Amino acid sequence: MSIEQPAEETFISHLVELRDRLVKAAIGVLVVTALLMFWPGPTALYDFLARPMIGALPVGSKIIATGVTAPFLVPMKVTLMLGLILALPWVLYQAWAFVAPGLYTHEKRLVAPLVISSSLLFVAGVAFCYFFVFGRVFAFIAQFAPTSISVTPDIENYLDFVMSMCLAFGAAFEVPIVVVILVRMGLVSLAKLREWRPYVIVGAFVIAAIVTPPDVVSQFALAVPMWMLFELGLLVSPMFVKMTQAPEEQT
Repeated sequence: MSIEQPAEETFISHLVELRDRLVKAAIGVLVVTALLMFWPGPTALYDFLARPMIGALPVGSKIIATGVTAPFLVPMKVTLMLGLILALPWVLYQAWAFVAPGLYTHEKRLVAPLVISSSLLFVAGVAFCYFFVFGRVFAFIAQFAPTSISVTPDIENYLDFVMSMCLAFGAAFEVPIVVVILVRMGLVSLAKLREWRPYVIVGAFVIAAIVTPPDVVSQFALAVPMWMLFELGLLVSPMFVKMTQAPEEQT
């Protein structure tokens, strides 16, 4: 009985710590979202999000709202989504703080850079999608609209499309992190990954064809960065492996 009690107390303390970290992460997201509510505000944020679509439509066209509550709820969803993205470093820090006490020193040297780099890469993927991909994709699609059709996208459908595309590009930009983890954990060797390069390139184009609209512009815009980021992962993996080696592995 005396042996089981400390283990039970340790388990409960971990649950309490996990709860506290989740609460802190949620508070961080809510604080950032509340600040965005005051400035620049949900309306301005949605106008900014809709700018690539508006730029591809005929002059004077607007996005329509078919739902009664859509003009209120959709900008709120945009604000919450942006708040989550901006608070992502804080959320990942809480995850890092929860697992850090159980890690060795050399493991901590791996996790901290991965938390930072994964946050930056995800934000970079979303920014790349918004500033580079959306304008070209919408203009490309608008060129194929018959003159007898009035292109008036719905506010909710547009948000769903934008969120799915941003999520796809944000996840795709995490490819270097996946490569580093695979190599560091010894699941796949660096030489084997280099041998798989042709299959990775084909796989990038297949994934791009699945998650993006059926146009060449968006597919290449996702597949080519995935390939380049895979090459980046191959380049930085040896550095991460050397930096995070345990003392017994260095001898």
